[in-house]
Amino acid sequence: MTIPAIEIGGSHVSAAVVHPSGALGPISRAKLDGSADAATLLDAILTVAARIKAPHARWGVAIPGPFDYETGMGRFHDVGKFEQLNGIDVGAALRAGLQPPPTGVHFVNDAIAFALGEWASGPAQGGRRLAALTLGTGIGSAFLDGGRPVTTGPWVPPQGRVDLLTAQGRPLEDLVSTRAILAAYRDQHGPAVLGVAGIARRAEAGDPLAGRVLVDAYRTLGAALAPYIHAFQTEILVIGGGISAAWPLIEPPLRAGLGTQNLPIVRAPDTETSALRGAAVAAR
Repeated sequence: MTIPAIEIGGSHVSAAVVHPSGALGPISRAKLDGSADAATLLDAILTVAARIKAPHARWGVAIPGPFDYETGMGRFHDVGKFEQLNGIDVGAALRAGLQPPPTGVHFVNDAIAFALGEWASGPAQGGRRLAALTLGTGIGSAFLDGGRPVTTGPWVPPQGRVDLLTAQGRPLEDLVSTRAILAAYRDQHGPAVLGVAGIARRAEAGDPLAGRVLVDAYRTLGAALAPYIHAFQTEILVIGGGISAAWPLIEPPLRAGLGTQNLPIVRAPDTETSALRGAAVAAR
């Protein structure tokens, strides 16, 4: 069954028709302002969705949390994005606005959608035990057993969410996130504002401080994740998200923190298309 899918990120929205083979039709995309009002955000999502030739079908929608995926209700509060969707019935808005009218709308966490897309069509295709991380503004995560998300049990973090872990007595995202990496660099370098990509470029050019900031962050992430990678009997770890573009700088400290040389760790070539495929898999 062909499924129309939407992927909503912190700064963009995209949509495409996903065929049963995993092939995608033309992708429609636009920037999103996460601080915009609810009407503006919903209008942007519907505008992008209207550009694809969607069949009369159930839609899959990948969206970050906090979100009530069963009811389609926004629960964004104190997370720095989509605050105006807090308490908004996003599901009802999409059911009313999508054309042709959908037979249903199925919401899935964006990191789980990414993992499902990689499991369905990526390097981990058909594998049993897959763990996935999306590295961007924060840390998204998912654990799949035979294509089914695992969110409970001692072998995964609480709710399957790495971002809920602590390290060095602090929330992990205080040490490993865009804001944490920028703060660590600024604290020692001065007030210059750089994106993580800029810090990565400086590290590649030989800036020892930039290199050390990235090493410290991703070794910390690996060490926090290591017990669960072992307990889950992970067969492959897939990495996506915007910060993964600095993969040659991230992979060595991440692997050092994990303490394993044998676990296959791969960087997904395109997080967006994986999330769209995964949203369709979840909707099916």
